Amino acid sequence: MTDFISIPFYDLFHENGHIPGVREKLPPLLAGVRRSILEIGAGSGLITTSLADWTPAEIFALEPSPGMRGMLLSRLCTRPELLRRVTVLPCDALNVDLDEPVEAMVMINVMYALEPDYRKRLWPVLAAQLEPGGLLVFTWRDGGPPAPHHLQELESRQVGRHIYTTLLEVLESSEEAAKVRYLYRITEDDKVISEEEIAGTAYRPVWKTIEGELVGAGFVQVDAPDGFLAWRLA
Repeated sequence: MTDFISIPFYDLFHENGHIPGVREKLPPLLAGVRRSILEIGAGSGLITTSLADWTPAEIFALEPSPGMRGMLLSRLCTRPELLRRVTVLPCDALNVDLDEPVEAMVMINVMYALEPDYRKRLWPVLAAQLEPGGLLVFTWRDGGPPAPHHLQELESRQVGRHIYTTLLEVLESSEEAAKVRYLYRITEDDKVISEEEIAGTAYRPVWKTIEGELVGAGFVQVDAPDGFLAWRLA
């Protein structure tokens, strides 16, 4: 599976990238949540354990990727007090079926991976798993996908004698989607130790599209800090 290519780079760059901002802005949105949270696309658990620190809620961490689930479960093993409070769900988000509706749902950096038809089908599924008045919050930025550009370095970090580097090329771009190529490179001095790539499509729907889909699924927008959207089930 292609996700295994990026796994060695995942925590290196996310912990040093958008995660600190999420940890600053997300907790106030979850104030008052006490019973249950569904995290969609939990990844390696960088935010999962933070959710457990911020709230007393039971957490359902949904992650379909076996590689990412392995990282998530390893992280939970370092926090034994959470092993009875966090349930890791291996299913696809369209197939989530909880015993009872949750108080809140969280999606961090998941929107870019949702193909438009999948996304439209997802909102009603989530509405059915959320209690009335419950909160749906996710990261999002307006402006559509990036313009095409040649391969550019996103970030590099040193681990011992090796430099881990992620590069991105945007091959083509449309109103909502961009075809992209990620290159994951490990070097020592000027020698390339490893280099692998992933090509795919990233999605960044515009505001009008998001609003129409969520209102149609029964959600009402509420205030959220920059970089987030928050909605409550009517």
